[in-house]
Amino acid sequence: VQLQASGGGLVQAGGSLRLSCTASRFALDYYAIGWFRQAPGKEREGVACISSSDDDSSYVVDSVKGRFTVSRDSAKNTVYLQMNSLKPEDTAVYYCARGRRPGDSCPPLAYDYWGQGTLVTVSS
Repeated sequence: VQLQASGGGLVQAGGSLRLSCTASRFALDYYAIGWFRQAPGKEREGVACISSSDDDSSYVVDSVKGRFTVSRDSAKNTVYLQMNSLKPEDTAVYYCARGRRPGDSCPPLAYDYWGQGTLVTVSS
């Protein structure tokens, strides 16, 4: 089982990035997938979650609401985090993670596999 987050980079404030979370050896459809971020010197925080296809609900936290959206492309076995109107405070390493139980809605009780993280840097 492997998750790989990608798509990070350097962007100016107000810009956009789309992060991808691609899975190997399992179907993302069956699991809740969460996005997290960790800024330098800060604790990791949850950013967004999309439920398994049984439910297909999703949410983003208040600090990114109206700017970030989470979605899934089943054919590509990929979950996306679209980030618009980026701010310097969005600078962090972003991770995706898999909910432990198949069929879970968000938020799952626990996450069992984590991607390696992708760095997003927003310049002012």
